[in-house]
Amino acid sequence: MNVEGLLAQITALLVALAGAPLVMGWVNMCRAWLQNRAAPPLLQPFRLLHKLFWKESVIAHDASPLFRVAPYVVFGCMLLACMIIPTLSTNLPLAPAADAIALVGLFGLARLFISLAAMDIGTSFGTMGARREMLIGFLAEPAFLMVLFTASLISSSTSLATTVATLAHREFAIQPSLAFAGIAFTMVSLAENARVPVDNPATHLELTMIHEALILEYSGRHLALLEWAAALKLFAYSCAGLAIFFPWGIAEARDHVALLWALPALAVKLAAGGFALALIETILAKMRIFRVPEFLATAFLLGVLALLVHLLLGA
Repeated sequence: MNVEGLLAQITALLVALAGAPLVMGWVNMCRAWLQNRAAPPLLQPFRLLHKLFWKESVIAHDASPLFRVAPYVVFGCMLLACMIIPTLSTNLPLAPAADAIALVGLFGLARLFISLAAMDIGTSFGTMGARREMLIGFLAEPAFLMVLFTASLISSSTSLATTVATLAHREFAIQPSLAFAGIAFTMVSLAENARVPVDNPATHLELTMIHEALILEYSGRHLALLEWAAALKLFAYSCAGLAIFFPWGIAEARDHVALLWALPALAVKLAAGGFALALIETILAKMRIFRVPEFLATAFLLGVLALLVHLLLGA
C-alpha cells in the first residue's frame, strides 16, 4: 500500500463523514426553496446529530444484543461503501479487494441488520417497516446490479476504480446503454434512499412510512448513528452515480494536480445532484406502496435493456 493511496483513502473517508450530512442539508434547503417555505440551515443535520449523541439511549427491556449492535453495523457498512466508491481519486487501496458486487453486498448486509433489529422489539410498526424494506431491497438490488454490470462490460472489470478510469477516458457521447442505465439508477436510488415517490423521509404517518418505521424504537446515540448512516447511503449512491455517469473531475493515480481539483468538482456535482433530487421530490407525488413493485420492475427492465443494448449493439 503506497502512501499516496492511503492518503487518498483517508481523504475519501473524511469527505464522506463530513459531506454526507451536508448533502442531506442541501437537499432539504433546495426542497424548501422549491416549495416556497423557509429553508432550514445547511448545518441542521450536524445540529441534529450533536443533539442525539448527547442524549441518553432508551432501550426496551426485551431487546436482544442485535438491537444494540445493528446501528454500529449499519453505520460501518455505509462508511465502508463510501470508501469503495471513487469519490476523489481512483487510487484507492480497497479497490482491488472490493468491487461492484461487494458494494451491493454491503448495502444488503446493512438492510438485513436494520430489518432484524426493527423486528427484534416485536412492535407492529417495526415489523411492517422491515417487511417493506426487504421487499424494496429484493426488487432494487437486481436492478442496481444490472446498472453496475452495464458499466463493468464497458471497462471489462467489476472494479469501480477501473470502471471510472475507463469511462473518464472515453470520448463524450450519449451512449444508449448508459442512458437506459442512468434512468434505472435514478429510480433505484430514489427507492433505496426512501425518497419520493417511493417514500417520504419527512413523514411520520404510520401507514406509509418505511425508513422511519425501522428506526422508530431507537433514540440517543443509536438513532444518531442510523441517521448518519442514512446520510452516508445517500452520499454513496450520489457518488456512485456521479462516478459512473459523470466521471470527469475524479483524479487518477499519482495525478496530484487533478486531486486538488477533485474536491471542488465533487462539490459542484453534488450540489447539482442535490438540487435535481429536490426538484424530483417537489414535482412528484408519493405513490402507493402497492405500486412500488411496478416502479422497481421498470427500473430492472431498463437495466436489462441497457445490458442488452451494449451486448448487441456495442453502444
